[in-house]
Amino acid sequence: MDQRTAQLETLRNLLKQLDITPEQLLHGTTAASVAIPTFDEYVWQVAEAVSPGTRRVYGSYWQRICQHWGTRRITEPTPLEIKRLAEEIRRDVVVRRNARGGRTAAEHLIAAMRCIYRHAVMDGLIRQTDNPAAKVPKPRRLASTRRALTETQLAAISNIATTTGNDPHLDGLLIRLHMETACRRGGALTLRLRDLDPDNCLIFLREKGGTSRWQPVSPTLTRHLLAHHAERGDGDREGPLLRYRDGRALTYRRYDYLWRRVGTHLPWVVAQQVSTHWLRHTTLTWVERAFSYAVARAYAGHSGKNDVGTTMTYVRAEVQEVAAALAALTGEPHPLAPGTSRQDHLPRAQPTAPAGGCDWPPVAQPGAGLPAQREPSS
Repeated sequence: MDQRTAQLETLRNLLKQLDITPEQLLHGTTAASVAIPTFDEYVWQVAEAVSPGTRRVYGSYWQRICQHWGTRRITEPTPLEIKRLAEEIRRDVVVRRNARGGRTAAEHLIAAMRCIYRHAVMDGLIRQTDNPAAKVPKPRRLASTRRALTETQLAAISNIATTTGNDPHLDGLLIRLHMETACRRGGALTLRLRDLDPDNCLIFLREKGGTSRWQPVSPTLTRHLLAHHAERGDGDREGPLLRYRDGRALTYRRYDYLWRRVGTHLPWVVAQQVSTHWLRHTTLTWVERAFSYAVARAYAGHSGKNDVGTTMTYVRAEVQEVAAALAALTGEPHPLAPGTSRQDHLPRAQPTAPAGGCDWPPVAQPGAGLPAQREPSS
């Protein structure tokens, strides 16, 4: 080893001991010149920078982090300390009927820490290689216990939703909306009047991860959504579409109330922890079996290709194919489905409120695994 090589090696060792990178020397900044915030100072800056959905999921975990390490600087915790905190939260999780050993709580804690450190890397507070949360593995996810519901089970749920409770019209509309579109709760709650395209029987869904899409709906559901707004809306095209009788916008609480009520009549709903997402699972299972994986993927609004590879770019289903699947599911022609006449199946221009006692058209063809639904009473 010549003298120059020895000097470079000595310099590298010195920089490593001082925790300084060559890039920091080049730009005139060092770790010592950057003020490292505490968790109390930094976490809520991150909270203001993320989406409302991310804030809702991680908020309680950020509170726990601040309770434990609020006065510590964000560079202080080690991967071992983060893992120990995740295990502590996992042990303390409230045991419910659908609990799975606290895995989700531990996973969310680690994800919440990673979110903090991603922003710290962006701000130049730490280097990516020094991110302690990235070195802590998340708990392995167990297979989901959800499954496609049977025709009999769906018929029972629909019957209870549309014949009991303080607003069967609203609950019947929710069941129909989720069965036809397989949308998530967030997609339904963010619907606005401007998101309806009555001419083409489409609704614009905005769901988690900032994704959005035009989703086909049946002419019948289109009529009922318009009638719902005509009866309960205030004329604001930008305001929420789904509302209570008094005009208040719907919230997640309505879903909690709906499934608690259904569970009081159907004990198996409580035992299996059936929820709105089971309706999504049921519809997408039917679409995949009856059509193809590509159509089911488009129907679900899945757009990322990390789980299926680049090939999905070339076999992506279009909205017309989704409309064809919907037409088969509901037994109603759709304006965008191939071979469908547009003139006879468009919603009325001046919708009226649904009449009590009428039946919804069948939601599926015989043997499809989905039941006929009753129209919600007013």
